[in-house]
Order: sequence, then structure tokens, then C-alpha cells
Amino acid sequence: MVGILLAAGFSRRFGASNKLLEALPDGCPIALASAKRLVDAVPLSIAVVRPENKALALLLQDAGLKVFFCSEQDTEMADSLSAAIKYSATFSESSDGFIIALADMPYINSQTTAAIASKLSEGASIVVPTYQGKRGHPVGFSSKFRDELENLHGDEGARSILKLYPNEIVFLECDDSGILADIDTPADLKL
Repeated sequence: MVGILLAAGFSRRFGASNKLLEALPDGCPIALASAKRLVDAVPLSIAVVRPENKALALLLQDAGLKVFFCSEQDTEMADSLSAAIKYSATFSESSDGFIIALADMPYINSQTTAAIASKLSEGASIVVPTYQGKRGHPVGFSSKFRDELENLHGDEGARSILKLYPNEIVFLECDDSGILADIDTPADLKL
């Protein structure tokens, strides 16, 4: 299994600062908290970062992730995900599937991600966590979706695959509100 942490966005709604480097109330940078929780569940994890974001890349590398720099034209969510999936082919673990996480979602429990990985290992094609009936992140894909993931474009991410294969989705109900909590604005840090 390979974890993929998407950290190449521009965070335009957050303002001028790099939101992924902003500190949570406990002092930990947003992206670092997300990365640690992903690596706890999926030891081989890749962070996708914009080339100019060296400070973020170093932070994530120090957390144990393999850092992949997407090209400047691949900074939309689907494009950076596609590039990371292609890069993951260099690791044999990618034959077991992918867990796709977002760097601005630092409150997801590692146990939730581990449960998604477990469902994929048991043969599920797509695993989507839910909390009180609402879909969240991260999302797991078996390796049979490699081609579709590699050919994504634009800002929709893997949502298009979920729409195409609704009967392949296993919903994993969990007691983890973190699967719904992303940080888009400075006000979200005060939650």
C-alpha cells in the first residue's frame, strides 16, 4: 500500500501565507500533523509538493515521506495526484493500492487510515470513510484503478472515478469526525 499526501495546492482561500505551514493550536504545522498520521498507518507514503515549496518539502521529508515535486503545470488536484500515482510505480508496494490523503486535513485518526488499508487488503476496490453518514477522506483505491488515477486532469481529483464506479465503493463508517475537517481559512484553525 502507498499513501499519497496531496500538498501541492495554492490555498487561495487561506490568504497570503502557506496554510500548510501554519501551526495548529498545539503548535504543529498543519501538513506535518497530516503527514504523521498518514505515515503512522501507511509507512510508505509520498507527499506531492510544488517545486518552489522547499520548506514544506523538507518538513514532510523529515516526517518520513518520500517527496515528489510535481511540475508547474501539474498543480491542479487531479494533475498532481496523477503525477504521484505515476511516481508510485517505482515502489512495489503500489501494487497493493493507494490511500489518498489531503495535507489540509490534520485531524484524521491514524486508525481510520489503517482501517481503510485493511479493507483494501481484504479485496475492496474503493474505500470511502463516513462519519454520521457523511463521506470523508482519505479515500483508498485498489491498484486496479491505477490507469484511471494516472489519467486524471483538472481540479476534481479522484471524484470522477467515484462517480464512474459507485458499485465498487465500500463505505467504512467510523467514529472519526476528522475525516470531514479540512482547513481552508484562518478561522478553521480556531476549531
